[in-house]
Amino acid sequence: MHVGERFVSAPGKAILHGEHAVVHGKVALAVSLNLRTYLRLQGTASGQICIHLPNIDTFRAWDVAALQPLVSDRKAAGGRCGELDLELVERLRAFAGVAEGSTDSGNMAVLAFLYLYLSGFAGAQTLPSMSVRVWSELPTGAGLGSSAAYTVCLSAALLSARGTISSLLTQPQDTASWSEEELTLINKWAFQGEKIIHGNPSGVDNAVATWGGILRYHAGKITPLSRVPLLRILLTNTKVPRSTKLLVSGVKDKINKFPSIMVPVLESVDAVSRTCELTLREMATAGASAQQYDTLEELMDINQHHLSVMGVGHPALDTLCRLTLAHGLHSKLTGAGGGGCGITLLRPETAQRVAQEAVWELREAGFECWETSIGGPGVLLHCATSLPQGVLDVLTSH
Repeated sequence: MHVGERFVSAPGKAILHGEHAVVHGKVALAVSLNLRTYLRLQGTASGQICIHLPNIDTFRAWDVAALQPLVSDRKAAGGRCGELDLELVERLRAFAGVAEGSTDSGNMAVLAFLYLYLSGFAGAQTLPSMSVRVWSELPTGAGLGSSAAYTVCLSAALLSARGTISSLLTQPQDTASWSEEELTLINKWAFQGEKIIHGNPSGVDNAVATWGGILRYHAGKITPLSRVPLLRILLTNTKVPRSTKLLVSGVKDKINKFPSIMVPVLESVDAVSRTCELTLREMATAGASAQQYDTLEELMDINQHHLSVMGVGHPALDTLCRLTLAHGLHSKLTGAGGGGCGITLLRPETAQRVAQEAVWELREAGFECWETSIGGPGVLLHCATSLPQGVLDVLTSH
């Protein structure tokens, strides 16, 4: 079985509002970042399956003949996606030499790739030889959905290579997406990859990478907002490491210790998320006004204070908020907090000079900072000429 070349990309994600409160049944808004992960899948005649992940210095190759026995007794997936096949995961752990409990990003990325490859092509007369190369604009381990963007790219590329979903770009298209039914299938397969990497993910990250835009998450239900504005932001990585598990546990302990204080805080965060959602809907349908941007800025300030009250702030995040406010810009942490990343809203009239000065000062403080946008498209199929030249160079290098 020979497969053709294809290029796929998917976005990262940030949490706009609702961090931590979402764990306790409140509304959260997750948004796509215009920082993307790119994948090139190329059929080969080498008799091997290869995965190249230059961001994390991971390069692995296996003979297809050695992989075939792992799926010889499995029925064809046929596009279906049920529960994670734990028996296959364990076989692949042994095959790839990945120890139980390993959290190494390279090992887990390899394990997810092998699982999606073998599951997608189970039942094929022969497993196809191919080379897959992935490069990302997203930093790993920063809470920006890098693993979900990776598994969504893998799922879309492998499903299209198998012929389960469409894969043709029609002229004069440079990029194309898939039907709602196909996106749902991509998302389901990507969620299996996320389970391998993270154990018990919420499904939010892979949903954002699949559909893009802004998603509402509430009590386990994920709902894409049908129309959303594209917003300019600064994204800042403080590079302060943190444990999401410990931060979530700390918020829970504080709620249990001071319920009369903390429960109203959670209710207020919920109200912030709902007010932001309503504002974004109005901006998308009637056009954005200065007053609506004022509202978004105030909501960011309020929510940042909520998160500090929850105990997930950090001096680095305080520095971020202080430096950007000196330029009239409003910021908040995004994700688990305790360091990690923050987002800063840029208004349409914010001068490029102001944004550049803020970026320079944040970098001088030791942070990584990018000007980007939120609310852009989800997973896309590309023709080679539509890719940024630098990205194409990395994906096609040897």
